[in-house]
Amino acid sequence: MRKDVNKPKGKTSAYAFFVQTCREEHRKKNPEQSVNFAEFSKKCSERWKGLSASDKKCFEDMAKADKVRYNREMRDYVPPKGFGKRGRKRKDPNAPKRPPSAFFVFCSEYRPSVKQQYPGLSIGDCAKKLGEMWSKLTQSEKQPYEEKAQKLREKYDRVRGCCHGDDMVAYRGGGSYAARNPDSSAQGGEEEEEDEGEEEEEEEEDDE
Repeated sequence: MRKDVNKPKGKTSAYAFFVQTCREEHRKKNPEQSVNFAEFSKKCSERWKGLSASDKKCFEDMAKADKVRYNREMRDYVPPKGFGKRGRKRKDPNAPKRPPSAFFVFCSEYRPSVKQQYPGLSIGDCAKKLGEMWSKLTQSEKQPYEEKAQKLREKYDRVRGCCHGDDMVAYRGGGSYAARNPDSSAQGGEEEEEDEGEEEEEEEEDDE
């Protein structure tokens, strides 16, 4: 994932300032000794827990000052074109949905019946159940879903290739892809969940 190198550095927590101080102390006392990261982190954590409120105050003050710095710099920060506030590439909501795989086509068909049969099933357990059902299918039983997925892939490739297609005309013209393709929500339902999963996987930027 690309990042804007000019974006202000994230806020540093009180504990992070404390760790930085411990690291500098270690370097001064043992300039030639390598640091075992896991052991060093454990010792820092133990030392931090043992500090009194007054001892922690100086680091907390440093964190507050850095937060002020960050907020001030962010007020003046303008993300480059195509990036959101977090410096990540924005998705075009009008772009055609990516085609689902054969497994996702299968899930789209059988998820309602699984939810009806197991009403208390969580999303994760439902996906697991569908995965078990899919794995038990023979190759001939999977064939119809693979053929449907292939057709959706071919349609998507035509649209994406900008050669022709009503979907791309609507997309380029600013029209709603979903409005011109009422079946897209059914065909791409799994892909919407997949897109949401990708967004959830985007981790918060390291503030330390």
